[in-house]
Amino acid sequence: MSTALGIDVGGSGIKGALVALSVGELAGDRARIRSPRPATPDAVATTIASVAAEVGWSGPRFGCALPAVVTGGVVQTAYHIDPSWIGLDAQAVVSAAVGTPVTILNDADAAGLAEMRFGAGRDESGLVLLLTFGTGIGSALFLDGVLLPNTEFGHLQVDGVDAESRAAARILKDENLTYPEWTDRVNRYLGVVEKVLWPDLIVVGGGISKAHAEFLHLLKARARIVPAALRNTAGIIVAALACQEAT
Repeated sequence: MSTALGIDVGGSGIKGALVALSVGELAGDRARIRSPRPATPDAVATTIASVAAEVGWSGPRFGCALPAVVTGGVVQTAYHIDPSWIGLDAQAVVSAAVGTPVTILNDADAAGLAEMRFGAGRDESGLVLLLTFGTGIGSALFLDGVLLPNTEFGHLQVDGVDAESRAAARILKDENLTYPEWTDRVNRYLGVVEKVLWPDLIVVGGGISKAHAEFLHLLKARARIVPAALRNTAGIIVAALACQEAT
């Protein structure tokens, strides 16, 4: 079975694993190393190399999901990594650190592509919105299965501030919120999202999706809401698939 390496760079941790490409599943143990502080390009690239070594990967190419808008391999935003990434050719920097070519894509787009191919969005038509709740709020938007890349709906203004500053999953711990208190904020955010979009399906992903039984029933929207099927491995899976498709 053909395998490839997928790396998912998050605000709190950098994760990676070998992926069985034909079925979109992890083919070995997942490695995770805490994200460096500050998350400069050199520090992140070095950590990516360490994760690759930990899972026993040996080339020739790998994929990496980055928490940023990425166009042509160049980083355009840096909300959860160091601002020195902006304007940088991320593919060149990461490739130099690891010693092999890499394909870079936005982390929420990667998670969404995985869900549409193998998970909760499979065979879904219409407008599908994936929202990842973690350190921030990521988004991926699909129309009849086609990705509209680099959306940044986590930065919609809700009550005068970025939505993720009040409704990201990390806020649960940071402010010691209960699930009902947190989902009240998420519902306020979903109301704003649905004033801009009319999705047919909202897929809730990110690290918190593994606890969906605790809170999903509290979420309210016009659209149908379902939990991500691939939980927090989706970014890893499609990063690996992306590198295969680039070869």
